[in-house]
Amino acid sequence: MEFFDNHKKLFGTALGLFLWLTFVVAILPAINNQKNNAPLPNATPLTSSQTAGKNIFIANGCVACHTQQVRNVDMDKMWGNRPGIAADYAGNKRTDFWRNTATLMGTERTGPDLTNVGVRQGSLAWNLLHLYQPRAVVEQSIMPAYPWLFKEVYSVNKDDVEVVVPDKYRKGIKGKIIASQEALDLVAYLQSLKQTALPDGKPAMEFLYKKEIKKDASGIASNLPDGGLLYTKNCSSCHQANGEGLKGAFPSLKGSPIVLGDDLDLFVNIIMLGYDARPEYAVMNAVGTDNELTPEEVTAIINHEKTSWGNEAKPISTEEVKKIMDFIKLTAKE
Repeated sequence: MEFFDNHKKLFGTALGLFLWLTFVVAILPAINNQKNNAPLPNATPLTSSQTAGKNIFIANGCVACHTQQVRNVDMDKMWGNRPGIAADYAGNKRTDFWRNTATLMGTERTGPDLTNVGVRQGSLAWNLLHLYQPRAVVEQSIMPAYPWLFKEVYSVNKDDVEVVVPDKYRKGIKGKIIASQEALDLVAYLQSLKQTALPDGKPAMEFLYKKEIKKDASGIASNLPDGGLLYTKNCSSCHQANGEGLKGAFPSLKGSPIVLGDDLDLFVNIIMLGYDARPEYAVMNAVGTDNELTPEEVTAIINHEKTSWGNEAKPISTEEVKKIMDFIKLTAKE
């Protein structure tokens, strides 16, 4: 009983036991995890601008609504090419000696997952407009606006990035709206979020609970995926669900000469390689290449656009699209 009566021995032993348990239960496993989980070979470190954007992302609480983890279930397939692995987060280092980095995997997906958003939405103009007023590009969005990341000016300098905002969201604003450096850094971070490919020969985990392929009335599986769903995933954020785009930012597909025309080469090239031939609109990124769309998926998207919103153009075949895509790939290699 003398041991329990000696407070120095009692508290000293309790402190020693606590420190020993902390070392065994927390520190040793953490060191072991660091040794066994390195970033993937093709992973790209963040630049200074992207790092600053990451800090802005954390400071504004974006992780409260956006996850950065692709689960191994089929419903998460739209957020990445494969389920997430430990190596995807191995490059997430401490902010400094005193502060640990924020955990950006998230716990609640109120908004879209951002694991691969740099591929899924690579347009600078779209991202800036979405930050300034989310409902300008996604009408049903519940994301808060971040107008304090932008400035109102009356003359735009050469190095300024102007944001074209619809009149509906310019109430009380007489000048032009430009992005602050904080907004540009935040978008740089978002555009850096691209799921790193696994090394050659390394198989990715499979997505579980896959949906059954829909069959037509004859019981034969459809050759093409759902063009409407593919449009929603890859195109509607800019061209809008109604196909009418946004004036001064993204062109309308409703009644578009390209959509209704017979120049399929141009149509497929725009999807696969992007488009920058109309100065009155924002630059379109290479949606098809960035998202690794297959000929079947590109065909489904084109046919959806040709037959939606009052458009009545002749559908095209997968063989026609595949021939053009093969030529694009061949040209890119030369």
